[in-house]
Amino acid sequence: MATDPGQSWSAEGYARHARFVADLGSPVVALLDPRPGERILDLGCGDGALTEKIATLAGEVIGFDAAPELVAAARARGLEVVLGDARQLRVEGPFDAVFSNAVLHWIVEADAVVAGVARVLAPGGRFVAEMGGFSNVAAITTALRMVLCEAGIDGTAVQPWYFPSPAVQKALLERHGFEVVSMELIPRPTPLPTGMAGWIETFGMPFLRELPPERHKAAAARAVEILRPALCDDAGDWIADYVRLRFKAIAPAGVA
Repeated sequence: MATDPGQSWSAEGYARHARFVADLGSPVVALLDPRPGERILDLGCGDGALTEKIATLAGEVIGFDAAPELVAAARARGLEVVLGDARQLRVEGPFDAVFSNAVLHWIVEADAVVAGVARVLAPGGRFVAEMGGFSNVAAITTALRMVLCEAGIDGTAVQPWYFPSPAVQKALLERHGFEVVSMELIPRPTPLPTGMAGWIETFGMPFLRELPPERHKAAAARAVEILRPALCDDAGDWIADYVRLRFKAIAPAGVA
């Protein structure tokens, strides 16, 4: 998982709280349409759950991730994985396709990432990805910022994620020579298997790190209570306000 510098990852915690991320990735794999003999890069492969699926369909799949513990988990599946920073994409190309699921929104330096993808793709290669899109987790973000403001911290200044609109992402890709084949903003209310507390534990550190460690637990609990009327149903089940941006773009001849 390529990440915000303040975010850390636990392979066990990610599997427990966020397995739904890979489970919901099948439509992105279908859009990728991996074929036998192709060489594919999974950018931000995490623990390799989706990489493993792609590997059954393609000739060669290489994972790439910035989190050492997740890289170790992916390698334990028998996958070839490179540890590195997606903002400085150092991996030997060319690739027939670059795939990414639920990762690009963690990297606010989006221009550097797209430039790196363009470098490693073969001419005519595919860039297929799904990421958080405009207004993704808007309620959750607002609640976490409110908690910081209540603690005397300017929560509005905390922006750990890049959630572009279709127009913004399309323009970024085109600046790097890509032809955008499809670009779709998809509202996707997402059930949380371990509730909002589990989500904040897994993904909320960019906000909680603004507070002393001894205040993290209370701050997370406060955010949960703020969000309960909006995102917790009468049965006690939590549903996150996800909005995903899914796209497919083609690298032109001469990029690689």
